[in-house]
Amino acid sequence: MIDAQVNTIPLWLLQLFKSPVNLTICLLLSCPNTQMAVGVLALQGSFNEHIAALRRIGARGVEIRKAEQLQNVTSLIIPGGESTTMAKLAELNNLFPALREFVKMGKPVWGTCAGLIFLADRATGQKIGGQELIGGLDCTVHRNFFGSQIQSFEAELLVPEIVVKEGGPPSFRAVFIRAPAILEVGPEVEVLADVSYPSDKNVSQEPEDAEVPKKAIVAVRQRNILATAFHPELTADTRWHSYFLKMTAEVDNEASSSIIIPYGGHQSYEQPKIDLPVYQ
Repeated sequence: MIDAQVNTIPLWLLQLFKSPVNLTICLLLSCPNTQMAVGVLALQGSFNEHIAALRRIGARGVEIRKAEQLQNVTSLIIPGGESTTMAKLAELNNLFPALREFVKMGKPVWGTCAGLIFLADRATGQKIGGQELIGGLDCTVHRNFFGSQIQSFEAELLVPEIVVKEGGPPSFRAVFIRAPAILEVGPEVEVLADVSYPSDKNVSQEPEDAEVPKKAIVAVRQRNILATAFHPELTADTRWHSYFLKMTAEVDNEASSSIIIPYGGHQSYEQPKIDLPVYQ
């Protein structure tokens, strides 16, 4: 059956995919009706922007608001937003047990900004009383490391792992909005990007006697978990979304027949000429 499928794929396309994981993706490309369903937690924040970014690369984003809806997706994006509000809404809808189980099952999960805070095992700089976390990512995150909303900024990040997997320019222009940062990571966590403190930013830190690193970690991966302190969904560069989709095939060697990774020729790396967006 597989041999028959391989024979239907043009040689030039087969040559693009050398590894078993990418060959699986290539086979799925030969099925025009196949489309990946990616869950996007839609309680609050930039879930619409993630769904739009997924659409641009040929994947279907599905809004997730109830625990039972997680059964219909193979991966999940937890978007940026107001982490305390999102935590209260998740608790109200009894989502935390299902979200923790989703992570423990090894399904790919990507947290951006507030989503990073949710996925961290440890968090500092929280409001009085703290907030409930999903956990699974062996790191300590500072909730508002770069300060308040008015201290939001953009920065060019070197992203060698993304370039290896997705191509494109060596840097990624990242949007940081009242952003967290990762203070420390465990031995199994791979650091994908860091950023120097902007010289005009008032960096918030807790506790006061903690040592300030020269650079802040802002993107990591640990097995099935991807986390970024910035907002890739607010740019025209879709490489992080494409990278996350490919994680599904890497984590799950059987690669569900719903996966599709479109040929990279449709991706865009040009940054939109807009002012820094600010979410309320």
